[in-house]
Amino acid sequence: MVWTLPNILTLTRIALAPVIALLPFINGYVPKLLAFIVFLVAAISDIYDGRLARERGQITDLGKELDPLADKLLLFATLIPIYWLTQSLRQYEIPWWGSFPLWVAILLVGREIAMTMLRRVAKKKGVVIAAGGAGKMKTIVQDTFIGAMIGWFAWVDMRERFGWQGGWLSRLWEQFHGSLVAVTLAVAIILTLYSLVVYLYRYRRIFLDAATGATGFGDGS
Repeated sequence: MVWTLPNILTLTRIALAPVIALLPFINGYVPKLLAFIVFLVAAISDIYDGRLARERGQITDLGKELDPLADKLLLFATLIPIYWLTQSLRQYEIPWWGSFPLWVAILLVGREIAMTMLRRVAKKKGVVIAAGGAGKMKTIVQDTFIGAMIGWFAWVDMRERFGWQGGWLSRLWEQFHGSLVAVTLAVAIILTLYSLVVYLYRYRRIFLDAATGATGFGDGS
């Protein structure tokens, strides 16, 4: 084990994944609020672990393996309660969307699996597929949706617990918060599809070179 600070942050993110997955299922607004805070910490650590590794010259093979694993575990951990709660409890449904669609969950997870496979094929040919602009934007919007959705669970419970249904301020916040959840979900879907198409098109020569036995190529950027 290479105990660098970036690797510790990544391992912490892995350890937080099951916590985030379980907290929303506990009754009351406090566990859901804690889940939101924990997710926020995990998302911020995802931004800084890679940056710290580059700045400190602490990029390791272990970190390269753990970082994508942590990202996928965090995605799975958040989609489980989002899907389950919106499907089983009407009060947690997403404005304009209703329950979280299964096809969206499959799309988000499937995109990550596809990118993992593509990167492995590219790595065997000596090509590194770095995160592009579309992929980075997808991650930002996707994380915004997930954070807002977990916050929505907490808001619904707080609204019921403190009787905030009738106030104009609570209605205004609910419209804003609900719109944020619904819009970021739609944009995340679009960027997920777009970024995958961009990667597949940009690195399409991986498959052509694999068939012809070529050893490498430019990234086309």
